[in-house]
Amino acid sequence: MPIPDYQSCMLPLLKHLSDGSEHTLRDAEEHLAEHFKLTPTERAELLPSGQQGVFKNRIGWARTYLKKAALLESPKRGVFKITDRGTKILLSSPSKIDTKFLEQFPEFLDFRDPTKSLNGAETQSELPQSRTTPEESIELAHQSLRDQLAAELLTRILGCSPMFFEQLVVELLVKMGYGGSRRDAGERIGQTGDGGIDGIIKEDRLGLDTIFIQAKRWQGSVGRPEIQKFVGALQGQRAQKGVFITTSSYTAEAADYASRIDTKVVLIDGRQLAALMIDFDVGVAPAATFIVKRIDSDYFEES
Repeated sequence: MPIPDYQSCMLPLLKHLSDGSEHTLRDAEEHLAEHFKLTPTERAELLPSGQQGVFKNRIGWARTYLKKAALLESPKRGVFKITDRGTKILLSSPSKIDTKFLEQFPEFLDFRDPTKSLNGAETQSELPQSRTTPEESIELAHQSLRDQLAAELLTRILGCSPMFFEQLVVELLVKMGYGGSRRDAGERIGQTGDGGIDGIIKEDRLGLDTIFIQAKRWQGSVGRPEIQKFVGALQGQRAQKGVFITTSSYTAEAADYASRIDTKVVLIDGRQLAALMIDFDVGVAPAATFIVKRIDSDYFEES
């Protein structure tokens, strides 16, 4: 089944705590994974940043929201347990618990909007009922911005000259740690005299090995014949390593061929190219930085 959203985790999590014992987030994650019959693949799924598991993140926020509604509490760091209010809620046999349900509790309303007065003021029924956690919302928005930027990058590249694209590729590889300097790395770009090779770059700063490059500003998919030509050019240079970079994509036959030959050929398509340019700041510049902070628990430890 799909990974449940954080609101769907609230009632099963509270039921898991019904024994009145102290539990950890890891314990809750194990129990709820069995409850929802999640596969190992689903449990291993990460947020776009790759920093945290999706399921663990959702359980963590389900716990936070239940805590803010005073249905559970944390008697000490790293553990939590059900409260008397939480027990009473379970005895009422609710069909589900979500943010709308939690709005009946003033502590939760304070948490959702501390600026509103609780004495006769408007209730929080107008709050958006998001199915994603705050981290998911931030990361999804960030990924959307990256996708838009990647598309714009490829459009700009296609409007540039072939020589500019070749130099861009070299600059990217240097930023990634290949070669000694941009001047050394780009010295032979466009001057190899071989139709299948657009440039040569050092694999490391000492120049112990070289990597041959093919850079194609294409809009249609690159097929197996083009990769075969590149491999032939590599063999003519007695080279064992090559990088084929395109602004478009590769056919399945091209990818399969590159994976089965002895010569090491890495295929980078337009999507990967744009992502690498964004990651290594080639052709892009920071527009804004947002820092997400958390409580420093060690700070509040009294000696």
